[in-house]
Amino acid sequence: MGTAHWLLDAQVTIAGSPVLVREIVGNVFGLASALFGLRRLVWAWPVGMVGNLLLLTVFLGGAFATPQAHDLYGQAGRQVFFFAVSVYGWWRWSRSRRLGEVPDQGGVVPRWATGRERVGLLVALAVLTAAAYPALAALGSWGPLADAWILAGSLLATYGMARGFVEFWLIWIAVDAVGVPLLLNGGFYPSAAMYLVYGAFCVWGFVSWWRTSRVLRPARRRIAPTYTEAVA
Repeated sequence: MGTAHWLLDAQVTIAGSPVLVREIVGNVFGLASALFGLRRLVWAWPVGMVGNLLLLTVFLGGAFATPQAHDLYGQAGRQVFFFAVSVYGWWRWSRSRRLGEVPDQGGVVPRWATGRERVGLLVALAVLTAAAYPALAALGSWGPLADAWILAGSLLATYGMARGFVEFWLIWIAVDAVGVPLLLNGGFYPSAAMYLVYGAFCVWGFVSWWRTSRVLRPARRRIAPTYTEAVA
């Protein structure tokens, strides 16, 4: 109980402003999840889910004690959706490993989305942003349009990671470009700093997955007949 109480209330001062320790810890888990995702390790999903739960309490300042004056309901809501999509990603990557669908030790074989899948992602991004904006504005979320964009983009990026789309890194970069100024203006400094780190990290991840897709896709095609025969 003592540890839980400390994690809920503990603060540090950064640049003269109070910052919750759980915001820092939640972002550390998020960064660890991104590192595992870069390496395509199944552990990326459960580690990220821990970070989601911590950050949910940070962005719901009305329900949990926070030093920031703003509620970012889109940021909070995306932690809930992250958790749900992460369950799917965890299952999908674990299943691929179990069935021997990945030539190496990763949880997925990176690939470029098809033309139809890309159109689907763009349509979903537009629809989700348009639907989230009035809902967030009605809830009183601070910066509702930017918050809606971040919510929609984050969901699609997480889904793209679960499917193994190389493009999911590019979606994250677009999310970070909007998220950094929003979080800085709202006083969520650790999260804003982590978004900057994520942005640079996503460029690295994009190049890494692109190269891996060129190596593993042919290898997967070679092992596919063997796997089919084994199942038959």
